[in-house]
Amino acid sequence: MSSSKRIHVEPAWSFRDEHGNRLDPKLFQLLNAVHQHGKLTEAAQQVGISYRHGWNLLNNWAAFFGSELVALQKGKGARLTPLGEKLRWAEQRVVARLEPQLKSLASELNLEIQRSLAGASPLLKLHASHGYAVELLPEYADSFQLDLQFRSAEEALAALNRGACDLAGFHLPTETLSEALIDSYSRHLKPRVHRVIRFITRCQGLIVKPDNPLQITQLDDLQRDGVRFINRQKNAGTRALLDELLRRAGIASARIDGYDDEEFTHSAVAAYVAAGMADVGFGVEAAARQFNLDFIPITTEHYMLVCHNRTLQQEATRRLLTMLSSEAFQQAIEQLPGYRLDRCGEVVPLSEVFPYAGS
Repeated sequence: MSSSKRIHVEPAWSFRDEHGNRLDPKLFQLLNAVHQHGKLTEAAQQVGISYRHGWNLLNNWAAFFGSELVALQKGKGARLTPLGEKLRWAEQRVVARLEPQLKSLASELNLEIQRSLAGASPLLKLHASHGYAVELLPEYADSFQLDLQFRSAEEALAALNRGACDLAGFHLPTETLSEALIDSYSRHLKPRVHRVIRFITRCQGLIVKPDNPLQITQLDDLQRDGVRFINRQKNAGTRALLDELLRRAGIASARIDGYDDEEFTHSAVAAYVAAGMADVGFGVEAAARQFNLDFIPITTEHYMLVCHNRTLQQEATRRLLTMLSSEAFQQAIEQLPGYRLDRCGEVVPLSEVFPYAGS
């Protein structure tokens, strides 16, 4: 499918007052632009509206909420009020939290469109743990159809075993493999049946506010008084990795303020910290940089794709391997902070990356 025919699904907010009047959703674009430029003239230009339209839009929303969203100061430009900041971060948190579901839905819609077209290209079904690198795959899959569904790592591997997908994407710590993780993955992986397609290595660590005002430098700092943490959901691989790191460091989760507060993606964790609702989260560097936050590296992970031997003979898989080794795709990966290529596109035995798999 060419990029011109690919559908992208994005969330949109709708506000109505008691009379049923709806307000323009361009507000969020305008708030982001004001935050970025500090001037309403430049913000309106970026959004593609006139200064007058932008001014009226802000006044209408201020009347709706009963409070100003942007403060204009003569000679000092424009700045968001506390309410304006809250709305901006609320929108970014919603987008970050829904991202995997929306991308999975877009993949399903694109597949249905492709099926209706003459000369449909080969199809490959990938269930994968969500991540910035795997998100790039559909953008470069021009010579084959890629049905990408975001699932937890164990869900993806289970789907592979029952034939619900052709490939499963999951990540493994490079150093700290817990017994629970070994047991969980080993049930689904068989060295004589499966092969691994190497992909990337990514860095996981602590996501903190700009300039790290609380001077958080290690996991032990999560126990300090006054430090608020935001966690990932219980079935996330990143949560399992954090729990193992805490166990090995002798840190009790009960001593971490916010350990039971959960978000569902790396970017949602970063958005939570950026909004000032927590001081620190745990995730990938790319998420921290996306929201202009600081990052303290803690450990690294391999992210790989696994498939059945017979899947390697499919035309769609051969085209995937060609894409993974292409200069354009690899340059895109190299632009992701904290990610590096790890013999990307090379097919290796399962035992090379996961020696604990069953037979």
